[in-house]
Amino acid sequence: MKNPWEEISLTDYENHMKLDSVMQLQAMNELMKNQFNAYPVSSVAVFGVAGGNGLEYIPKDKFKKVYGIDINSDYLKEVNKRYSELDEILECLCIDLINETDKLPEADMVVANLIVEYIGYECFQKAIRQVSPKYVSCIIQINTEGNWVSDSPYLHIFDGLEQIHHQMEEQTLEKEMLEIGYHVINTLEHLLPNGKKFIQLDFERYLRSTKYGGRHVL
Repeated sequence: MKNPWEEISLTDYENHMKLDSVMQLQAMNELMKNQFNAYPVSSVAVFGVAGGNGLEYIPKDKFKKVYGIDINSDYLKEVNKRYSELDEILECLCIDLINETDKLPEADMVVANLIVEYIGYECFQKAIRQVSPKYVSCIIQINTEGNWVSDSPYLHIFDGLEQIHHQMEEQTLEKEMLEIGYHVINTLEHLLPNGKKFIQLDFERYLRSTKYGGRHVL
């Protein structure tokens, strides 16, 4: 059975996300500029890279390797087209973050925006253990009223996501990350239309966690 994200066209997804009544593509772009420049890292894995929104802020003099991770191979083809200037450092990998975490490469940092919602906390923990980054920067969507998908002409392209969507809670994500050795070092809120908001949570590894099991050693 295919993941619903494999069936959603990038054009429809981006057109929905950039509507004035949604404004998530624009907000994400603004936040990602800071994500890529905040910490002393030379490699990053971007979970759920989609069409590559925000990759224009990758400083080529800072990063030696950028991994674009997504389950939709068509998205990744578009990323390679759009960001050909990054071809020396950008590697796009078609990986299912639920079932193929063992294929993930190691990196200094993980950027995971609007992806934990679709894989769940446990799978996210497993993916982070595999990549073993020093820093993790996440953006989650909090719905203070109404549906988790904003009303738009593209609304029904997301119908299949109901089966994999998980409601996010800031405190729960903090707790789950703490379990695998990461503590919050920065939080930021960005208000959106329709009673929604983005919350960015940045984590730093404070214990060297094993990739297998839940033990942490100094």
